[in-house]
Amino acid sequence: MGDHQKRLTAPEPWGIAKKEYKFITKTAPGAHNTQALPLAVWVRDQMGFARTLKEVKKILNDRQVIVNGRVCKDPRSGIGLFDVVSMPALNKHFLILRDNKGKIVAKEIPPEQAHTRLCKVKSKTVVRDGKVQLNLRDGANLLSDAPVNPHDSIVVTLGSETDPSVPRFTIVEHYPMSTGNYAMVIGGRHRGRMGKIVAIEQQSGNNPTRVLFEDGKDGTQFETIQRYVFMIGTTAEAASRWGSER
Repeated sequence: MGDHQKRLTAPEPWGIAKKEYKFITKTAPGAHNTQALPLAVWVRDQMGFARTLKEVKKILNDRQVIVNGRVCKDPRSGIGLFDVVSMPALNKHFLILRDNKGKIVAKEIPPEQAHTRLCKVKSKTVVRDGKVQLNLRDGANLLSDAPVNPHDSIVVTLGSETDPSVPRFTIVEHYPMSTGNYAMVIGGRHRGRMGKIVAIEQQSGNNPTRVLFEDGKDGTQFETIQRYVFMIGTTAEAASRWGSER
């Protein structure tokens, strides 16, 4: 398999020009699904920090791009929802989000917010010695005795490449999936919308749990299924940190 694919077959969330050139960098296997945006495409096509793939590789090899607290040198490495990308030479930090059309967008954030990341808990597993392991949506795992349940979200520290004493994957906040809390829809026709959960309705049989929202902008209500819900805060102020600039 090559490192490139035709632009015409690129996922819609990438938001790139389909006919400007024939090929585009392909996403390498990793934490996100196949719709994850290759780092090279983000640096060059979306943000305009480079003009060619050669310039992108020079930036990456100079250790000028940090993704979720770790230096990234692979131009094919995929970035996705709630990843934190830092560029120390520019003193810029970005939070990767989805807009209300499902496109991958980058929201610039202050430096103090670039040291933590929002993660969704996919499941819990009991491992050796009876310890509880939290399995996160992006494939990462961590041991924790915190009262966290599947479908909840947690905010974890990202550590530091230059200071080993700074902890990595320490839970600093917890957003339970419950009524009154705020969430973002990450799939379906309401993808990209945010709001307050007003009801969680269990369905009979194998039917998915339904979640009813109230949109904070216009007060309208909408619903989706539980697996499309990503908790982003217990208050409107906390939720605004993880929201896109629409």
